[in-house]
Amino acid sequence: MEIDYPLDRSARRELLRATRAAATQGAVLVVSLEPGQSLRSLDVADARAVNTVIQEVHDQYDTQVLVRFAPQMNGTWVRWGQQPTQFVQAFRTLATAVHGGDSDARMVWSPSYGAGYPFGESAGRLADLSATDVAKLDTNGDGELTAADDPYEPYWPGDASVDWVGLSMYYFGKGKSTEAAGRDVPLTRNDVPERGEVESRFDETWGYEQQQADSFYDRFAVDGDRSMLLDTGALYDHTRRGDAELPVKQGWWRQVIASVQDRPLIRGVTFLETNRREPEAGNRVADWRDTAVPGIAGSFRTDLERGDHFAFGPVTDRITTQQGNAATDQQYDTGGDQMAWIVWVAVGLAVVFLLSGLFGRLLPSWRYPDDGKPGRDLRLDLFRGFIILAVVITHIEIGGPYSYLTLHAVGAITGAEMFVFLSGMVLGMTYPFAVKKFGEWAAAIGAWKRARKQYLVTLVVIAVVFALSFVPFLNTDAITTFTDRGTGTGGVGAEGRVYDLYPNAMQLLGYPPPWYAIRQFLLLEMGPWPFNIMGLFVVLSLFIPPLLWLIRRGFWWVVLVVSWALYVFQALNPEFRPLNSQFEAVFPLLTWQVVFTHGLVLGYYRRQIIGALTGRLGKVLVGIGVGGYAAFLVYVWAANHAGFTPVPFPASMYEDLYNTAYQRVDLQWGRLVDIAFFAIVSYAILTVFWKPISTAIGWLWIPIGQASLYVFVWQVFFALAIASIPGVPWGDFWIGFVVHSALILLAWYMVRKKFLFSVIPRSRPPLAPRSTEAVAVPRRAAHVRRGSDRESDGRRHAEISEPRGTRARVPGRLRRGDGGAQRLAHGAPGGQAVADRVVPLGGECLDVCALEHLVDDDALPGAGRGDRRLDHREAHDVAVHLTVRGLAGTHRVHERRQRPGDLVPHAGGG
Repeated sequence: MEIDYPLDRSARRELLRATRAAATQGAVLVVSLEPGQSLRSLDVADARAVNTVIQEVHDQYDTQVLVRFAPQMNGTWVRWGQQPTQFVQAFRTLATAVHGGDSDARMVWSPSYGAGYPFGESAGRLADLSATDVAKLDTNGDGELTAADDPYEPYWPGDASVDWVGLSMYYFGKGKSTEAAGRDVPLTRNDVPERGEVESRFDETWGYEQQQADSFYDRFAVDGDRSMLLDTGALYDHTRRGDAELPVKQGWWRQVIASVQDRPLIRGVTFLETNRREPEAGNRVADWRDTAVPGIAGSFRTDLERGDHFAFGPVTDRITTQQGNAATDQQYDTGGDQMAWIVWVAVGLAVVFLLSGLFGRLLPSWRYPDDGKPGRDLRLDLFRGFIILAVVITHIEIGGPYSYLTLHAVGAITGAEMFVFLSGMVLGMTYPFAVKKFGEWAAAIGAWKRARKQYLVTLVVIAVVFALSFVPFLNTDAITTFTDRGTGTGGVGAEGRVYDLYPNAMQLLGYPPPWYAIRQFLLLEMGPWPFNIMGLFVVLSLFIPPLLWLIRRGFWWVVLVVSWALYVFQALNPEFRPLNSQFEAVFPLLTWQVVFTHGLVLGYYRRQIIGALTGRLGKVLVGIGVGGYAAFLVYVWAANHAGFTPVPFPASMYEDLYNTAYQRVDLQWGRLVDIAFFAIVSYAILTVFWKPISTAIGWLWIPIGQASLYVFVWQVFFALAIASIPGVPWGDFWIGFVVHSALILLAWYMVRKKFLFSVIPRSRPPLAPRSTEAVAVPRRAAHVRRGSDRESDGRRHAEISEPRGTRARVPGRLRRGDGGAQRLAHGAPGGQAVADRVVPLGGECLDVCALEHLVDDDALPGAGRGDRRLDHREAHDVAVHLTVRGLAGTHRVHERRQRPGDLVPHAGGG
């Protein structure tokens, strides 16, 4: 890895990225520090800065680092070339800093192969050199810098500073020994290397005008008993005729392999893998790569294996990408505090749940106005709003009351599992409407198109975050890497280790990018850690049509049996992963699908299940379950604090409970019980106390819950923005409170304004292609005669008389709103409202609740430019009427009391 020196922010980031990449392979990292300024200006502070980074990565990964400072310093083609005095001083300064630390890094002195020295026009530089440099370079004392001078000795920093020696030895396509590298001899054709060329170079006989007294290997490796690093490669010019690429490159690497086997002190070989312009090739782009073409790469590997001198596989401790992904779940705890939160939150919710029956009888007006019809349930939207906000707050890692509550008071339920469960439940409730309207196959196509959109958005987010990592002032490391807190699967010993969550991402910038990097990108094996669960949603979305096909035919029990079988299989085989995607380490597919499938089944049979649970027997059983679970937790807590054994459980039950029952990755039994517990209790509380809760917080949580997937996408960039603001004490209570509040309101505002709604997926159910048949509504008034004002289950009835081809008008008035849209507002009884509208209903009259789920304002012709949902303040008793072609005479239709989140039609869509 070539790194600019001294280190600036960009160079430091590149060095850290390189060390993480090496750690994932268990490889030795060779770092070439290339001075970007004069050697004279490099000082001790620069050296210490490098050593600090090297020591940091060694502590985290135990990676062996070879530091190759200013390589090829005896050449004229590098900025730092042929300046022996300043080079030696700078090398010694860096070596002192590295050797003074405990990073175990090795300093490598690595000149270029000396044939052709002093490399063309360099003789003219004598006039610019100091007297000291002239004396050093003129090793034979003839007053000139010529081929008779030693190409290595003037640049030797001394035994105390050098740990390894290295040599750059390249094949430039010029087969004759008299046409050495560095000379002004044009490359005219591609030739296979001469037999024995590499061996001649090691003997210091190839390309020299005057014979050298001894070889580089003998002088600096054998005599000093030092390990040696060889840097090599063969150039190929695709614009030139001659031999094919494979014979040229294979002819070179086979000689290298044979020569290395005869020289045991050569402990490492680096092969140049790049395309770059070379003076030796007339400044045309030359190809040095041995792995770009599959056939050449296969031959290269085969020859390396036959050489029986190279190690395949890790040579140091390997920190895998899977370990990094798993580390993002920092859940392990010793019990105590976290378990106490679970106990007392469960107890508090159980008490409120048991009291909700009493409040429901005393204050029936507070209840959720459930009309018994299928449709969107605002209780679930509000609950999802709370859950997604908990996710956002948790991922933006700053202090404050919000963070404290989401990390503790939510108990063992994090946003992740409840988010997956509620997503499945909502899909189970709404998907049947698409099937009923458009047919099963069309609904399935719509679901798969939605999954495709989720997948493409996921790829875009991953790519955008990677692109932003090159912006200097953005701290993308906050989301593209993860620092172990010591509470993950790696234990306390892993604390402080930084994992790279974008393995091989830099290879995507190559041309052409290697397939393994493309595969990792397409299979979601890289990405920002706050976004990793998105891959799980993409995969689960693909199975929605077949799962609901079975559920609709009464085979729900088959779905659940298979789901539990997969869950048990994963529990018995924890290392098995059907995919290698990033989410698998934290949200294993075969485990987490059990939450989603249960949500689908419960959503599909919601009415039947609610009816059973709210019956007399159901209420008793639910009460026993909720109360019994809370009592169990209190019992084991009391035993631990009072010092008695919680018979029939072991004495250590409480201390072990969190780590054996509530771990998130495996969705242990405590987590699964908590999902059911929180779902039942929350649903009951929202039902009974709906009016005060929705009044207080519904305006915020409901729209966010209805666009929860949209908010989830944006939270990645919220986290990045906060992490990129330097110098702010993010642990401060009030700063955290203000910032979290501002971000929550920003998310709400973006949802209200539908910012990029057409691009970023939201939380709508999967929808099939829409019918485009529309009904024109003439602009004229129609008489509306009020019927009975009696209320029943939140509904009223109105009798409407209208002539053929006209539109029923509703009490109230239409007025212009934001963006040219029309708002439906409550007016005086008996008023009229007139508007031109197109109602794309396909010639069918549907219940307004079903319409809400089937009509996607992004998909309908002319829609999506102003359709919006009533917010909490506009939730009046207004009417929504549906009109289709050919409707005539007097009809009795429902005038349904509108709730926050209901669709408000307007001109151009409905």
